[in-house]
Amino acid sequence: MAENILPAVGEAAPGISAPITGDGTFELAAHVGEWVIVYFYPRANTPG
Repeated sequence: MAENILPAVGEAAPGISAPITGDGTFELAAHVGEWVIVYFYPRANTPG
């Protein structure tokens, strides 16, 4: 299991890479200096 590490307030976020809708990958590093909201939600059609 991956270790759950939260950055401290004011500390840079860790690098995130994730598949996006359609073709491609979202790379957080490509948005340095920009405001970005990363939202995680449960898999579609699951309770919770």
